[in-house]
Amino acid sequence: MWLWHTGEKPHGCDQCGKTFTQSGSLKLHQVTHTGEKPYSCDQCDKEFSTKRGVNIRKCCHTGEKPYSCDQCGAAFAVPSSLKVHQRIHTGEKPHSCDHCDKQFTTKEYMKIHRRIHTGEKPYWCDQCGKMFTHSGSLKRHQVTHTGEKPHSCDHCGKTFTQSGSLKRHQLMHTGVKSFSCDQCEKTFYKNTSLQHHQRVHTV
Repeated sequence: MWLWHTGEKPHGCDQCGKTFTQSGSLKLHQVTHTGEKPYSCDQCDKEFSTKRGVNIRKCCHTGEKPYSCDQCGAAFAVPSSLKVHQRIHTGEKPHSCDHCDKQFTTKEYMKIHRRIHTGEKPYWCDQCGKMFTHSGSLKRHQVTHTGEKPHSCDHCGKTFTQSGSLKRHQLMHTGVKSFSCDQCEKTFYKNTSLQHHQRVHTV
């Protein structure tokens, strides 16, 4: 137990070099290299390399969230989700883009961002073939094919395909004109209206 206090990690993995304080932790880690998954969830039959993985999976089925943030009380089913959440409070962003050095709280966010540089668009619409960098953009696009308008204004009942369109519409009810012309300071509800107006200054 004294090794935890000293930070010493004498047990090293001969596959990747990662080190551990305890030999038991090393053994659990080494399973990730063999691909062996001897433990399975009795709810969905998904297989895991450790018993801990099974226990975490069971929380997803029961809805139990035993890991809570000591800063704000937010609760999570898995410890890794709590760890990522806590970076909101600490400001920690351990993952940086190797193209522009922008930093992110998770490796997944960093990978999504990197597509801006690589041009990768792994998500495509099966209706028209248009491609997107992330799944959220694809979902918003697909609504244009179904005609579905799930976002409605609580002031007038008008419906929209996207939440962003609803928010821009609601500005008309609040009277807030967020877009202003830097040439004459005239203000507008929508950015498209501002862009149309700015043509009078370029003629």
